[in-house]
Amino acid sequence: MALPPGGAAVGRVRAYLFDDVVRSHGFLACRCLVSGTSRRDPAHETHSIRYSGFEEHSQQRSEREPMSQTTTPGASPADGVRDAYVLGGNRIPFGKVGGAYARASNQDMLTAALDGLIARHGLQSERIGEVVGGAVLKHSADFNLVRESVLGTTLDPRTPAFDLQQACATGLEAVVSLSNKIRLGQTESGIACGVDSTSDAPIAVSKGLRRVLLAAAHAKDTPSRVKAFLKVRPKHLAPDAPRTDEPRTGLSMGEHQAITTARWGITREAQDDVALRSHHNLAASYDRGFQDDLVTPYRGLVRDQILRPETSAEKLAKLSPVFGKSLPTAATMTAGNSTPLSDGASAVLLGSRQWAQERNLPLLARIVDAETAAVDFVHGHEGLLMAPVHAAARLLTRNGLRLEDFDYVEIHEAFASVLLTTQAAWADDDYCRTELGLDGALGTIDPDRINVNGSSLAAGHPFAATGGRIVAQTAKLLAEHQREHGTPARALITVCAAGGLGVTAILESVPAEGGN
Repeated sequence: MALPPGGAAVGRVRAYLFDDVVRSHGFLACRCLVSGTSRRDPAHETHSIRYSGFEEHSQQRSEREPMSQTTTPGASPADGVRDAYVLGGNRIPFGKVGGAYARASNQDMLTAALDGLIARHGLQSERIGEVVGGAVLKHSADFNLVRESVLGTTLDPRTPAFDLQQACATGLEAVVSLSNKIRLGQTESGIACGVDSTSDAPIAVSKGLRRVLLAAAHAKDTPSRVKAFLKVRPKHLAPDAPRTDEPRTGLSMGEHQAITTARWGITREAQDDVALRSHHNLAASYDRGFQDDLVTPYRGLVRDQILRPETSAEKLAKLSPVFGKSLPTAATMTAGNSTPLSDGASAVLLGSRQWAQERNLPLLARIVDAETAAVDFVHGHEGLLMAPVHAAARLLTRNGLRLEDFDYVEIHEAFASVLLTTQAAWADDDYCRTELGLDGALGTIDPDRINVNGSSLAAGHPFAATGGRIVAQTAKLLAEHQREHGTPARALITVCAAGGLGVTAILESVPAEGGN
């Protein structure tokens, strides 16, 4: 199998235990015996070893029971690593908090996004290898959210599913996790998904009332239950709403980013320009039909409710700052250049080449590699949302790439300044040497290659749904580039997340022939 661009074989695998495969925040990690050297840095915050160029394994594949007609008898783990592809995507239009989806649950929205994907790709009654996804804001009833959503769709009910969560990076992490299984031959197909509702955010009872209720439930007789209820105090009746601040600092994500924005000297005008471009680019993508096979109308919405095609620099300039007002520097972050609370769901179809070809599904993009990082925003000096900067540096180094090697870059616009501080850090020689361990700057990006079809500032950011939106949109963009220009294209995706986390991935277009 050919190495990805710039990749290097890490050694000849003599024996490996696939029963001990672990889901790593790199791309592939296995417990194995390797001869030769690896490029693993023990100082990395992620522990990943990436394998390419497996030798043919001498052990014969064990006898297996016949598979169902909806399961492709493809590769097994013993065959080595093969490619995983993005085959399509679907989402519902994202709604603003308290808007069109005010009475829609996570399960309602996720089921709608999945059903749209199923219908568009003719997967009714199909038994998919696995459905993986999650939500950041979950009610206690959502303990098996993805599986329950699958059971509400037209997929074969024997399709397995499970939930995962990694804050705002949940959707992208679902894609990475599932693509690893496809690459290892553990499954031939899968759907990565994510959903969140800020309109239907879980509001729980207080800790004090919860203890009273539990004591009453455990009481063995009526007098004991009455005694437990007599301990209820007025303060116990206050609801416990989801927190918007970081538990270890007490600062909201916006306040954290305001500090980073000031540290890097990002101007208000530059942030407003990012917001303006995002709205105009997303509106243009709808107008030219780019979103037609990526978005399914839902509950009266056909476009994202937050999208403002008519916005202008003058309108954005009139908005008052909402974050960073207590800092010694001028506050620059407004509602216009910050992503608003929103509701929505997305889903991405992944599969092997063989599985896709048997169903006449297009190979939109190949998932090349991915990396996750974390920063110490509590005790260190790094900003809360700077982890993608670190993850991308390791990812590009491992693949022998620079930023100039990418035709497109998708940076999640949690705030306009995130896009700008990320670019500033990558272009700064001192920062890249001291913080990223590089020889110099990682590179620069032509602004015309960034978020060319709009991003979160215009579409909205239903936390776990954002990664799926970005991956599906990027995969279609790469396929469109390949078809129209006849040349390959490469894209970098970065998503920042609460807790100082960041996930990045590389996608490439797929030539008419090639891959495995």
